[in-house]
Amino acid sequence: MGSAIEKLTRLVDAEDRFDHSHADLRETQIEAIDERFQDRKDRIRLLGHRAAEAGVTAVDAFEDVVPLLFPHTAYKSYPESFLIDERWDRLGKWLGTISPYPIAPIETSDIGDIDEWIARLQAAGHYVSCSSGTTGKSAMLLASERDMAWSRKDTVNVFSWGSGVQPGRDRRMMGVAPTAAVPKNLISGEAQEAAFGDPDKKRFRLPIPPLTVGALTMMVVLRKKMADGTATPAELVAFERTSKERQESLDNALVAAAEAFIEYRADKLYIGGMWNALYQVAKLVRERGYAAADFHPDNCIYVGGGLKRAQLPPDYQQFVHETFNIPPDRDFQNYSMQELNSGMPKCQKGDRYHVPPWVVPIILDESGDALVPHASGEVEGRAGFFDLSLDGRWGGVITGDKISLDFDQCACGAKGPSVRNNIVRYADIVGDDKIGCAGTVDAYVRGLS
Repeated sequence: MGSAIEKLTRLVDAEDRFDHSHADLRETQIEAIDERFQDRKDRIRLLGHRAAEAGVTAVDAFEDVVPLLFPHTAYKSYPESFLIDERWDRLGKWLGTISPYPIAPIETSDIGDIDEWIARLQAAGHYVSCSSGTTGKSAMLLASERDMAWSRKDTVNVFSWGSGVQPGRDRRMMGVAPTAAVPKNLISGEAQEAAFGDPDKKRFRLPIPPLTVGALTMMVVLRKKMADGTATPAELVAFERTSKERQESLDNALVAAAEAFIEYRADKLYIGGMWNALYQVAKLVRERGYAAADFHPDNCIYVGGGLKRAQLPPDYQQFVHETFNIPPDRDFQNYSMQELNSGMPKCQKGDRYHVPPWVVPIILDESGDALVPHASGEVEGRAGFFDLSLDGRWGGVITGDKISLDFDQCACGAKGPSVRNNIVRYADIVGDDKIGCAGTVDAYVRGLS
């Protein structure tokens, strides 16, 4: 790892890590991206192809970075037939096009499902996480042991900075999120519990089976079959039965969560979840006659993800806070995504998500093909990021988000760049989001896999 990368990433433990201005960071960030590019251009086949296509041999300015960013769809560019036909060998070859580390062939003839394939890759040091695929195919994202170690540290640091809660191991952990059981989620949860959880108080988890990568991809495959009319009657019946059983299981789990909150209401709680589930549990708690006055005055909350198209009343956040007695300075929200390895915590005063020095924000036009010039003030456009903490895959990504990036000092005092709390997805604005380079990237990766 080069000196510029080290200079930025070692700020992960610094109290003032968000207090470095864009002007102060600019040259070091460009140097660091070039260090990573020179190290990876011949090791990641897709990166080498993109660089050759654009004629980029070195990164001397942010404009040079744009053609080197991967569209987030690159991690969904595998042919669906690989999943449907359970071609684990071909999926492994596809992963090799986006990995900086050689993926040695593994025995696949005895693999029963994708969870077994992922476990076998993990034993070889390749951690594969998978997105939910709620709007289409699941993204498959590679990570290394170094990435896992970073996630353990970063998740604790960003929560502590954004919530003001110190790692005192004095809280009961209350998990209200049916999240996917993928490596990054599991590692982050373990790190949070080790830092903030009281070891003498058992962590509460929703009493439902873990949502594995296999379960996620089975849903994606079946949705695809249903969409193109190839699902069999038996598969359709099984889908309806499974959907009904899952909804009943979730409904029962939320009731169990409400009862657990009431039972543990005198404990200092660390509440984690997503807004929809948190709101449903809060409603159940209220229906049983309990509210803020019944709960500990120093509870904290970690909310991940958006509404995921859930329809909630306008005051849903206030309702949750008031139910569980969450002080304003103990409310933590984080802007990140599966494609990144680092979080951007929201501050309490400026209502902004603060970008750490090792994550380089790059604002693009709507198509993602060109840099929107920005050096001061506020700029709006498609979010691109380069995460210098990433080791197991390329750190540059073009997202599906439209953001406003602000270079001015925040009301909280931090001088570093920050993202305004008005993030929207282009898919929700224009319906069918199109990133200019996605088609050529997809075609290239498919040709190699």
